[in-house]
Amino acid sequence: MLRKRINEALKEAMKAKRQRAVSTLRLILAALKDRDIAARAKGNTEGLGDGEITGLLQTMIRQRRESIALYEQGGRLELAEAEREEIEVIEGFLPRQMGEDEMRQAVAGVIAEIGAAGLKDMGRTMAELRTRFGGQMDFGKASGVVKASLG
Repeated sequence: MLRKRINEALKEAMKAKRQRAVSTLRLILAALKDRDIAARAKGNTEGLGDGEITGLLQTMIRQRRESIALYEQGGRLELAEAEREEIEVIEGFLPRQMGEDEMRQAVAGVIAEIGAAGLKDMGRTMAELRTRFGGQMDFGKASGVVKASLG
């Protein structure tokens, strides 16, 4: 489903002659193809599912945010702006991200539900959060919230 949306968006961007969107969507599709090939080697002949594609898109956004910081430090503002435009295109395929308060509530709910008592339960808590809120939560930030809650 998500793969189909990306392909359709590429066609629309090509018709509208939006070069940044075209190049970003091609990058996404190339990364998907690479991951599909790697998955085939492990016996998955159907390719990546929507959850894995969402994870790939989140990784691409994180990489671009890191690049933005480096470009801004180096005074390359035009490159930082190009990365921001790419992030905007990629985010169009992700579900709405949770805000800070929503994330804290979700973490508290999962901790209470699974009965997590200390830092030894952090892995179990994070796994449950990933299962329930994949694509909706920044797990780097969530990790800090879980650690603070359990520690």
